[in-house]
Amino acid sequence: MLLIRVMLKEFKQFALRGNVIDMAVGIIVGGAFGTIVRSLVSDVIMPPIGVLIGNVDFSNLFLVIRGGKTPPPYPTLAAAKAAGAVTINYGAFFNDIISFLIVAGAVFILVRSINRFEKQVLEFSPEPATKPCPFCFSTIPAKATRCPQCTSDLKVPEKTA
Repeated sequence: MLLIRVMLKEFKQFALRGNVIDMAVGIIVGGAFGTIVRSLVSDVIMPPIGVLIGNVDFSNLFLVIRGGKTPPPYPTLAAAKAAGAVTINYGAFFNDIISFLIVAGAVFILVRSINRFEKQVLEFSPEPATKPCPFCFSTIPAKATRCPQCTSDLKVPEKTA
């Protein structure tokens, strides 16, 4: 019983940290983004591609492994499933590959934008006004060459040209 209390206490401390909440928000937003991307692929991108290829509906591309209650051929995947046929749904797989590529591209663009933003922030961040003394750990001015607290001589690194 004590072990369970300790585990619950540690889990509570872990769960209430900011990272777990951020992760939960990310998962929820990611799920919503996945729904939008799936709609984009199936409703916007794939129909024109199907028309260009010759009126092919990729979601209805399937291979019948075993027929169902009614014998094949089946005009649509829904008809094959309704008949109880066993199918390989390679059209749906193709749609999922397109969805994955769109999500991966969006994540790549997002990460790249964040990295550029962080780089700009680092370039424009001012030098700190203070630094810790390496001997007494008190806060001293950043340009100090001697600590006013412990009077230790602080070496200033030489700038190389």
